[in-house]
Amino acid sequence: MPESGASRAQQERTDIPTAGTRAAEPGTTGTPPGKPAAAEAARRTGLLVTLVLGGLTALPPLSMDMYLPALPAVTESLHAPAATIQLTLTACLTGMALGQVVVGPMSDRWGRRRPLLLGMMIYVVATALCVFAPTTGLLIGFRLLQGLAGAAGIVIARAVVRDMYDGVEMARFFSTLMLISGVAPIVAPLIGGQVLRFTDWRGIFAVLTVVGVGLTLVVWKWLHETLPPQDRHTGGVGDALRTMRGLLADRVFTGYMIAGSLAFATLFSYVSASPFVMQEIYGASPQTFSLLFGVNSVGLIIVGQINGKVLVGRISLDKALAFGLSVIVLAAAALLLMTSGVFGKVGLVPVAAGLFVLMSAMGLAMPNTNAQALMRTKHAAGSASALLGTSSFLIGAIASPLVGIAGEDTAVPMAVVQLVCGLGAMACFLGLCRPWQRTA
Repeated sequence: MPESGASRAQQERTDIPTAGTRAAEPGTTGTPPGKPAAAEAARRTGLLVTLVLGGLTALPPLSMDMYLPALPAVTESLHAPAATIQLTLTACLTGMALGQVVVGPMSDRWGRRRPLLLGMMIYVVATALCVFAPTTGLLIGFRLLQGLAGAAGIVIARAVVRDMYDGVEMARFFSTLMLISGVAPIVAPLIGGQVLRFTDWRGIFAVLTVVGVGLTLVVWKWLHETLPPQDRHTGGVGDALRTMRGLLADRVFTGYMIAGSLAFATLFSYVSASPFVMQEIYGASPQTFSLLFGVNSVGLIIVGQINGKVLVGRISLDKALAFGLSVIVLAAAALLLMTSGVFGKVGLVPVAAGLFVLMSAMGLAMPNTNAQALMRTKHAAGSASALLGTSSFLIGAIASPLVGIAGEDTAVPMAVVQLVCGLGAMACFLGLCRPWQRTA
């Protein structure tokens, strides 16, 4: 279907038919069509809802990144190889992927609030169990449960945004969320590094337990329901599966979903490998690693804000996304050349600079793929959000162990995974989304 201009993104949205959906009758809510009264009320709370949704979006990087400086210590404490300990990251990521498939359709049927609170409570219990894990196997299992429960915050936060916003507004709000959630990757490794000065890696999970309790209380008190009963799905599992099949049948939605997922895998290969690359190969201390990780996250936040405050509404989302993916590919290629010895032996600074550029470009790739995909569905925001999150976390979980496949003494696998994922994201964007068909 020919489309003309990303500035008309709202017109290019495809509403996926969903079984069991009762459409609200025009005029029953007293708000503009497509904006139910609950969503309008949530929007009026402004900054408060933004902070709550930002906290929910920040929970996954917080759960991952506070733990990163401790990875070498965990290998020593539990007497396990680095590749096995990296499975604790993979397990959490896999849990977050699978949990979204369940929670997303649940939120379309029962509303956003109840599934979210249930997931948050289970997250707190699972994180507390990680504190006492005596073996690597149990730690992996508890991290899997932690990810399954934590998925509720990720998928429902995106669905709430879709309930409240549309078009360019939605893209801007995703960029704002990136500002808030982006603080987590900055603060988390710094907190993790400092916690390790006073206790061992188990103390990190104790801190995460407290954070989970606090966020659960905030959600219970301040995040109101944004999906009114008349807009919920009444079908069961079969209807949810049919809805997802309809979403996946949309070539453009699928293209943005896979492109965003591969870009996320590029990011997560860095998250998974950087503690060993920076500390074991290039000799950075846990505190230096935490500082460098924070600097990279600042780059992501700054570019994300440029995207939301400057670019959105002035140039098409597709053009911004294409530029971001191009920078990711170029940065990954440069890292491969440096880590493989083509330029001779390089130190920490050039590699850190390459990673900074790569991470900063995520500020263009991540919010724009989410916004473009969600614009194509209106009545199945939970299911669409679940597919976006599940795809991202599953592909990230596959990429995670690959970065350590050649051992702890080389960063080449990390750069190879990043380059392959970056090229794959660009290929999906061009081959499935076909942005030139929606460019004026």
